[in-house]
Amino acid sequence: MANSPEEIKSHFKQYSIVGAGLFAGTVATVLVATVPALDIGGHGFDSADMILGFAIAATKMFFVAFIFMHLNHEKKLIYWVFLGALVFAAILIGLFALAMYDPITFKTLLPAKPGQ
Repeated sequence: MANSPEEIKSHFKQYSIVGAGLFAGTVATVLVATVPALDIGGHGFDSADMILGFAIAATKMFFVAFIFMHLNHEKKLIYWVFLGALVFAAILIGLFALAMYDPITFKTLLPAKPGQ
């Protein structure tokens, strides 16, 4: 943390550059989602567009975590906690993805119509 106005001024340029990068990433995400010329996969939203959007979001997340949340100056234990949270999030995403292969479908949960 900055303890004097001089330290704040020394970090202002770095924060401004990162803020501009985050804004540019947001604009890029919107453009990829709305401009047909920037559609990298098939026509419309598909997995290639999702991967590109996720890559842009992950880059923005690292900027926020390491610069604005000051993780670039922390002790080793904080990195392990951060990595553990990322692994836990990946496991939860994996469990969510496995729901596609669940044998119980929406149709089996509906009551049967009379005469079937």
